Amino acid sequence: MSMDGAVDRRNESAQGGTVGAGNGNGNGVVVASLPSYSNNHRIRLNPNLDHKPDSYEDLQLDFSPLLFSSLERYLPPSLLNVNRDTKVQYMRGILLRYAPEGERTRVQRHREYRQKIISNYQPLHRELYTMHAANFFTPSFLKAVNDNTEESFRSIMSEPSPGVFTFQMLQQRFCDMLLNEVENFERWVNETKFRIMRPNTMNKYGAVLDDFGLETMLGKLMEDFIRPISKVFFPEVGGATLDSHHGFVVEYGMDRDVDLGFHVDDSEVTLNVCLGKEFSGGELFFRGVRCDKHVNTETQSEEILDYSHVAGRAVIHRGRHRHGARATTSGHRINLLLWCRSSVFRELKKYQKDFSSWCSECQREKKERQRLSVAAIKLVYYI
Repeated sequence: MSMDGAVDRRNESAQGGTVGAGNGNGNGVVVASLPSYSNNHRIRLNPNLDHKPDSYEDLQLDFSPLLFSSLERYLPPSLLNVNRDTKVQYMRGILLRYAPEGERTRVQRHREYRQKIISNYQPLHRELYTMHAANFFTPSFLKAVNDNTEESFRSIMSEPSPGVFTFQMLQQRFCDMLLNEVENFERWVNETKFRIMRPNTMNKYGAVLDDFGLETMLGKLMEDFIRPISKVFFPEVGGATLDSHHGFVVEYGMDRDVDLGFHVDDSEVTLNVCLGKEFSGGELFFRGVRCDKHVNTETQSEEILDYSHVAGRAVIHRGRHRHGARATTSGHRINLLLWCRSSVFRELKKYQKDFSSWCSECQREKKERQRLSVAAIKLVYYI
């Protein structure tokens, strides 16, 4: 079977509330008319990184608020400083052209499903639902992000294989609270007989954290902590323009999922952090970065990496980095996953044929073409 068949294509990047009609009613509901000048302005090819976009978190939108903030950097100069409602109207007009009606209906149904959970589930640790960086992260990680340089990031990281970075990230107290919160949610699910969606097509156990209220906190995690790192280490796959996420936990053990097959993620950048508990086995194995065309090609010896999980320690890699998880032979392992996505990168990728900036097999093919070209020129020269 092609590996693509095992790849989860679930896309939760469009989230938020319902859009009404009119020009805004003062209650955070943005309306659905398109601006009359939409055909007279073109978005920029490259983002204006000096521009600080507005926040759209307080609005009920039919696309992710982070998507609007990211897209705002691409607006033409004449629109950067207009009022927020005007920018929303313009950007929404663009987004609607790329989101089919069926996809919007699916998103609306998922929004209703999520709201039903949030309205009935009572959180155990409410402090988890708002970002408290000093209470969540290790001091070394916070300092590296605050300094925000490649040197500061590398000072806390190891890179056991090209494109795979590991570092200490989460405080033990945060890991324990999140584990307790997940257990509390699962008890509620069992007691109420509520049917929940699992994280992806490959995991039968675990929970989508976004679905029971942690979406905003995880959005801040991506925007303020993962995106700066991704901008430095993964710029060629949209690391600087991450604008949506899918956050979840997976559970492994003899009475849970035991292992995870060879696959790639539906993300541009993946954050994977072990929360605990006591366990044996469960190593991650990596086998090189591939584009869609080359996803099933052979692994080169230099691409082989096996990584053993440590509680609180993070692994970050490209979503297209092929990987899997070996069997957890004893105990119970729970990991936090954050699939980070860039709508800009995904749109641009539709028009690309060469992915040699990040696909190892494309790189090898390109080098081979260059070698053959040089050899042909030499042959002609000597003849």
